[in-house]
Amino acid sequence: MPKSKRNRFVSLTSTQKKTFSQIKEKLVNDVRQCCDRFHRLFIFSVQNMRNAKLKEVRNEWKDSRFFFGKNKVMTIGLGKTKETEYKDNLHKLSGRLYGQCGLLFTNRSAKEVQKWFDDYAETDFARSGTVATETVVLDAGPLEDFAHSMEPHLRKLGMPSALNKGVITLLKDYEVCREGVPLTSEQASILKLLGNKMSEFKITLEAVWESDGYYEEYRPAERQEVPERDDSGLKRSVKHKRNKRQKKSKAVVETTDEHMSDSEDNANEEVMTDDED
Repeated sequence: MPKSKRNRFVSLTSTQKKTFSQIKEKLVNDVRQCCDRFHRLFIFSVQNMRNAKLKEVRNEWKDSRFFFGKNKVMTIGLGKTKETEYKDNLHKLSGRLYGQCGLLFTNRSAKEVQKWFDDYAETDFARSGTVATETVVLDAGPLEDFAHSMEPHLRKLGMPSALNKGVITLLKDYEVCREGVPLTSEQASILKLLGNKMSEFKITLEAVWESDGYYEEYRPAERQEVPERDDSGLKRSVKHKRNKRQKKSKAVVETTDEHMSDSEDNANEEVMTDDED
């Protein structure tokens, strides 16, 4: 039975949905309020980002405030230049907001913060693209840790396996990964099945700012240089297309001229025939 058009959902709330500009404006205001509320501001970078791990860190620092993501909006809150900065020397922090990094507002001492993050590290399973930290090789023979139902999945991942009396068996030695080589998605899946954790979630402090204007860098900025754009190939392709269009338009004009000249010749022949008659 078709759905009746009379049954319409009517919202009785007066709350309006926030626009994207309102969300950005709120983030800018929150950053500036935290600059007034907390004594210290740290910039941190994250290696091998995991949302679950970052959530655990937030729970450990409930008396502080984390901002992670939307770096360009946060730079507006801090101030991009010395003239537009919200407080003294905040523009120096804005120059380091790029990549996997964030802000930590806290009232704890700098030594306590440094010690906590230096000691904190959590291992996790590597993902595709992570560089292998060791070489893992499986010897030929039975794999008793895996259930027999997983054999098709292992073979799909590239392992030379077969079932032998209900036991998964490697037909030959198999190298899962090599040290220093980025992992593929299949290799990462195999390492996860083997329980081998090659990734480490780590938060590194980059710089600190204090409410009195004090600023210190813990390590130099490591911004990746963007290669210069080479427009020569683009210019050549555009020039080639332009020449092609010109040749095509020229051919059309020549064809039109020939057609007009043929029409004029035919008209002249008809006129001469009429004169002779």
